[in-house]
Amino acid sequence: MDTAKILVVDDEPDILEFLQYNLEKEGFSVVTASDGEAGIQKAEQENPDLIILDIMMPKMDGVEVCRVLRSRPKFAQTVIAFLTAREEDFSQIAALETGGDDYITKPIRPRVFLSRIKALLRRSGRSEKEEVENTIQMGDLLIDRDRIVVLRGEETIELAKKEFELLNLLVSKPGKVFSREEIFNKVWGTDVIVGNRTIDVHIRKLREKIGDHYIKTIKGIGYKFEF
Repeated sequence: MDTAKILVVDDEPDILEFLQYNLEKEGFSVVTASDGEAGIQKAEQENPDLIILDIMMPKMDGVEVCRVLRSRPKFAQTVIAFLTAREEDFSQIAALETGGDDYITKPIRPRVFLSRIKALLRRSGRSEKEEVENTIQMGDLLIDRDRIVVLRGEETIELAKKEFELLNLLVSKPGKVFSREEIFNKVWGTDVIVGNRTIDVHIRKLREKIGDHYIKTIKGIGYKFEF
């Protein structure tokens, strides 16, 4: 983990310097950009393991940068975290809906910030430890765990990393009701703090992509996969 390359995109020089200093002190390789357009260029050049995006930036805000990056196959599974001074639900939801893995609110506390970054990097490689079948057929869906995609006949359904991890959990035991707490712990991990709407956002996006009928809501408890 300590050799991971991290791209930080923020229009405030003091914050860039502050984050770069703390990340490099932990052994990370750090590259920076000061606006959204430059951030996309740096991402293409450097191919980082993790990207940190400020939401409010000139030329192109962080949400739009994330949307552009997620539309490019090479960044489909790159870990992306947002920095935001806002705590409103709509800001957090926008960050997650565009494919963000987490958001970190300002003012930034170095120890908490580094803990969140390390947790995100740990989670990004955790599924490799599980011994599971490479592909699984569920109804008209073929779930390819190696390629991290879902196929419906000749159609390829592209999922964000957390969407795929959530689907992978639900299909691991069809018919089983997974509680919200269990989903949080197994998909995001107990060491990552996310908003209360996180699961709802990801379930909604999954339903839009694979169909409404597969994922059932069990009111007051959680979700299950049926086919």
